[in-house]
Amino acid sequence: MSKLYVFGIGGTGSRVLKALTMLLASGVKCSSTIVPVIIDPDQDAADLTRATEFMKLYTKIHDKNKFSDDDMFFKTEMLQSVQNYRLPIDNTLTLKFKDFIGYNTLEDSDKALCAALFSDKNLNSDMKVGFKGNPNIGSVVLNQFSDSTIFKNIANSFQQGDKIFIVSSIFGGTGASGFPLLLKNLRTNDQLPNHNLINNAKIGAISVLPYFSLKSESDSEIDSSTFVSKTKSALGYYEKNISNNNSLDVLYYIGDNITNALENCEGGKDQKNPAHLIELVAALAILDFEKATLPDIRQTQHKEFGIKDDVKEVTFSQLSSETNKNIKKRLIQMYLTIKYFDNAISTQIKYQPWAKSRKITKSFLDSDYFKDLVAFAEAFKEWLYEMGVTQRSFVPFNFKKNTKDVFETINSITPHGSRFGSYALIDHFLNGEKNDKQPNEEQFLRLFNNATKQAVKLKIEN
Repeated sequence: MSKLYVFGIGGTGSRVLKALTMLLASGVKCSSTIVPVIIDPDQDAADLTRATEFMKLYTKIHDKNKFSDDDMFFKTEMLQSVQNYRLPIDNTLTLKFKDFIGYNTLEDSDKALCAALFSDKNLNSDMKVGFKGNPNIGSVVLNQFSDSTIFKNIANSFQQGDKIFIVSSIFGGTGASGFPLLLKNLRTNDQLPNHNLINNAKIGAISVLPYFSLKSESDSEIDSSTFVSKTKSALGYYEKNISNNNSLDVLYYIGDNITNALENCEGGKDQKNPAHLIELVAALAILDFEKATLPDIRQTQHKEFGIKDDVKEVTFSQLSSETNKNIKKRLIQMYLTIKYFDNAISTQIKYQPWAKSRKITKSFLDSDYFKDLVAFAEAFKEWLYEMGVTQRSFVPFNFKKNTKDVFETINSITPHGSRFGSYALIDHFLNGEKNDKQPNEEQFLRLFNNATKQAVKLKIEN
């Protein structure tokens, strides 16, 4: 199977990889093995930590199952090609920027040039938590891909037919500087292993425009009032040096004029931005690129994403038919499964034939496997909740609505009637699944995948 290497640069890159993980857990179709690689000097960033934790948990669950179905929970393989999915950036943990460039050893003329390019605050910047919205610093520090042994090891695993996708923001420091540098190395670095394959590979990217702002803090080096001007400057550079040069096969753009004012945190463990619809859309761009048939002669295509109406709360009804085709049923199936875990499974396993015939008892619910599923379900709910409280929000489900029919908590959808209650309907379809005598861990997700698929078909699609 071909691989899709997804480079997530900076905090936005980590958050988009988290959204991609949630989509793949839902069973949104992807025909390639995903190889995530995070590029972020801030190794303690909470956004990075959450993304890597979820990807590791995803892989644990995936590896316990053997799936042949195209649409199946946790179907897609996710490879950890580097430790914690992260490409280390050398000399950023202990050095200030001026020490990194050897400022004190420079000639006076060179120091004068540095003064023109970097402020005193830039030169004395601590890079432990990243580049704090300064792409001029990032462009210097990140220009070390060609010398990285780990980067060369990643290149060594590249094969014919593999693709590459780059996720970055355009308004910060790490993403805005890391994207063009990474792309340059992929396209022109002939010292890389498999350089001919990589130089000529299909490469896509998404550039995330401003979709949040930061509260003003006099002591912070990050000023979100500069996000728009930085974006304009970077867009001009991208047009000249990427689009006009046809360096990419596809370049996606996404952003929003409705923004949240988040706490101004420069990085580290406090940098824990809530999930956002923009990150979900960026993850969909990865999957769009993965399945795209691209011409042999490279000519950069540009793509954007839109919703039907300019509303602050987006539901399935605001998404295009193509987007709904890709994600609607799969997200609903995951939601129904999670709701069943929360509200029915501990009782129903005592009585239902689907559980009794497989000897699925309380001991199974106490197993590490089921605990991993519950942990991922909690993360999934948190992801949905966070997207529902940010602006512009994504609210496909109403977790607070008090109703016996769980299908009535799916926003913008009127379910068909049924002689069964919603959990009883799922039990009905669970009981109709054949016991294939495989270990319960291999049967369990398939049971709920197939049962919720039939329930959605009956209650929503018909």
